Amino acid sequence: MMSIDRRILIADDDIEIRLGVADLLEPLGLEIMLAETGTQALQILRNGGMHLALLDYRMPGATGLDILAAIQNELMNIPAILYSADAAGDVGILAMQAGAFAVLSKPVVPAVLRREVVRALKLPPSMGLTGLA
Repeated sequence: MMSIDRRILIADDDIEIRLGVADLLEPLGLEIMLAETGTQALQILRNGGMHLALLDYRMPGATGLDILAAIQNELMNIPAILYSADAAGDVGILAMQAGAFAVLSKPVVPAVLRREVVRALKLPPSMGLTGLA
């Protein structure tokens, strides 16, 4: 496995989704940090060194939209991908207005998630195909 110097945050209060997304992205050689609450996610992001945030919309402590606002307000300058079962409606519109790099609907399609992560990190497009069945 090739390792690249990129750290990403996966923030989701559902452990199965958190670990599933981490497993899906692991073949890309990313360093992955996990958060189960919005509060934890903000703490990790404020510590710096992240290259991408993957955010669930509904989490205890702070929502994905709250975190998007913090990224913008605090000039963290990192792309964020929000995913939600409500992405097709107002949540998706609000997320894009708040500066989301992309908004994905849950359940997230693995190939779409990988493609957006590769795009957000400005990696070679062929990396999005790594390990796909």
